[in-house]
Amino acid sequence: MKDNPRILLFAAVLAVICALLLAGSTIFTAPYRQANEKAEELRNFLAVLGAPVQELHDSQKLLELFNRDVRVKTLGRLTLYEYYPDTGGGAKPQAVAVPFTGMGLWGVIKGVLALQSDLRTIKAISFYQQEETPGLGGEIASGWFRRQFENKQLLSADGQAGFRVLKPGGQAGPTEVDGISGATMTSQRVELMLDNLARSIAEEREKYVQ
Repeated sequence: MKDNPRILLFAAVLAVICALLLAGSTIFTAPYRQANEKAEELRNFLAVLGAPVQELHDSQKLLELFNRDVRVKTLGRLTLYEYYPDTGGGAKPQAVAVPFTGMGLWGVIKGVLALQSDLRTIKAISFYQQEETPGLGGEIASGWFRRQFENKQLLSADGQAGFRVLKPGGQAGPTEVDGISGATMTSQRVELMLDNLARSIAEEREKYVQ
């Protein structure tokens, strides 16, 4: 019984030391973690724009490529990332990326949508941050789901802005893609994000497309 206070004191000191080491480690590694997160974001932006990033693993080279070929432009409430590969700028960008964010089922979803220079035809999409259920909502990051968006439209034939994610197995039209089986909530959240984005882009489109 006499040893109990010593044991409790030792455990308390050990807990404090472990907490301090953990805090110190978190602070020390924070810049590296942030740099890796930024590099992953740049990789996703460049990839949807069509830049050759498959063999680039160095964050500095990704940044150099981004700074060389991408121009950042503000359009109303939107931030556009225009892609001018190997030209130093030209009459029209080869593609334009627009980031988006919103709440998924379990956490924040961040993504980027690449469009043709007409700001209505989808070139590619990426969901580079998401916490959805693996094998269900997490499938938004899979290739089969993302490929559905290629060449889809943000404007219907009669000029109405919007985008829909249908129930799986539906007949998807020009402004629609199939959702994910067993992930209705995630599909609905993605639809809301992209529908709002389509409407925001449509509001500013005439100022951009001449």
